[in-house]
Amino acid sequence: MTVLSERGAPTPVAWTMLRAPRSFMGAVEPAQLQAAVAASALLPRYGAAVDRESAYERLATRLAPPPTAPAPAPAPRAEPAPRAPREPAPRPRREPAPEPDSSVVADVLGSSAFKAFARSAASALGREITRGIFGTRRRR
Repeated sequence: MTVLSERGAPTPVAWTMLRAPRSFMGAVEPAQLQAAVAASALLPRYGAAVDRESAYERLATRLAPPPTAPAPAPAPRAEPAPRAPREPAPRPRREPAPEPDSSVVADVLGSSAFKAFARSAASALGREITRGIFGTRRRR
C-alpha cells in the first residue's frame, strides 16, 4: 500500500494486511432501501422531486424569435424625376511599366547557389538562437 506524503508525493510501498469489508455483495431489497432513505438526514432537503427550468429551456426561450406583429403596409413609391443622360468620364491611360534590366545582383540573388547559402545561414542562425534561449550549448 502507498499513501501521499504531506507534500503530495507518493511514499514507498509498504506491505500491509487489510481486513475484508463486512458488507453484502448483491442487490439491496426495496424495503431496506426505503428504510435507509427514510432514516437519512438529507431526506427533508432532497426528498421531494423538483422540476426546475433547465439551462436548455432558458436558452431556448431566450433565442426564440419574438411574436411577430402584422407588418404595416408599405408606402406607395413616388416616381423619380427623369435624369439627363450622363457621359462616362474619360479614363487616363496607363503606360506600361518599363521592363527592368537583368543586373548582376539580380542574377546572383536569383541563383540556386545563393538560395542554398541563405537557407544554410538561416538554419544555423536559428539553431544558435534556440540553443541560447534553452541553454543547450554546443558540446565539443
